[in-house]
Amino acid sequence: MSPGVHLRRSEERTAEVEALASALAAQGGGRVALGGVLTDLNRDARHARVPAPAASWGFRWDDEDTHSRLWWPQGITTTADCGVAQAYDGRRLVLTSWYSKDLAGMHKGSRITVVDLSEDQPRYRHVLLVEAFIRDDGSVDVRPHKVHAGGIVWHGDHLHVAGTARGLSTFHLGDVLRVGALGDRDRLGIGTGSFGYRYLLPVRFTYDAFAEDGHERMRYSFLSLDRSGGEPRLLAGEYGRSGASTRLADFALDATTALLRVSEEGHAHPVSLSPQGVEGMQGATVVDGRWYVTASAGRYLRGSLYVGRPGAFRRHARVLPVGVEDLAYWPSRDELWTLSEYPGRRYVLAMDRARFD
Repeated sequence: MSPGVHLRRSEERTAEVEALASALAAQGGGRVALGGVLTDLNRDARHARVPAPAASWGFRWDDEDTHSRLWWPQGITTTADCGVAQAYDGRRLVLTSWYSKDLAGMHKGSRITVVDLSEDQPRYRHVLLVEAFIRDDGSVDVRPHKVHAGGIVWHGDHLHVAGTARGLSTFHLGDVLRVGALGDRDRLGIGTGSFGYRYLLPVRFTYDAFAEDGHERMRYSFLSLDRSGGEPRLLAGEYGRSGASTRLADFALDATTALLRVSEEGHAHPVSLSPQGVEGMQGATVVDGRWYVTASAGRYLRGSLYVGRPGAFRRHARVLPVGVEDLAYWPSRDELWTLSEYPGRRYVLAMDRARFD
């Protein structure tokens, strides 16, 4: 057990989530789970040649999402992370996360995007991440879930979302809710509006970031899944520049629940914690004990891929897109998957991992 930092699991928000599901059902919506989104995909992505030497395949979002100044893509996970079948209902899926910037006083929190790669043309739909809460009068309402969402991992039935200094937020994909009436696109609340989103996903619980005396709380900038050992682990790392820490940590996952393994007090301590990450790193994953790390270089320069172990990385310079972000591994395809964030330069791409051994 590594001392210094840990996560503390909150109480599960079962009552709030069930109350929200009931309120939406009364308005013609209600719980549909992830499968409901897959039957209602409404946007077309398009294949693209990604301007990065490492890319072997990729796609772009539609024009609205490619150029949006409000929404910025960050995290990535795939059906390869959710279970041994590496598929969901027979489909190959990619999930990505986005955070909202504050434009003209409008902040919509964060969202995920469900992308179906099973057909020749990728199709997708956005799902808004929310927090359900009970008012003093006993009624339920909803607010945006405001996290940077710099990394995500889909494991079992749960989706873990990185929240930087806050820690992690965990969602159950069976909780996807359909909104009956969209209402005001500029408001979020029961009976008023859903920011224009047909589907909502409420947070179930959080893993809040803590540190012992004399230690700095870890920033959970990105996430991935490590299958290298006998049991899967959740990897987390810190984005840092100008002397800020760049730690890499891994947490044990319970084989039964697919959630972080916690003590009787609800604490999850890292199995290992290394201070020897890479400056500007945006994502990391491990394949057979070897680390792969993405690092960005600002708005105008392509990113780099680092391979090796903490303290002994080898750099593949400028092989990734401008604004590269999170990283995931697809074992059956032996591919690394990542995405980029800047408007007009937004891609989702696969890379042949063996090229970088």
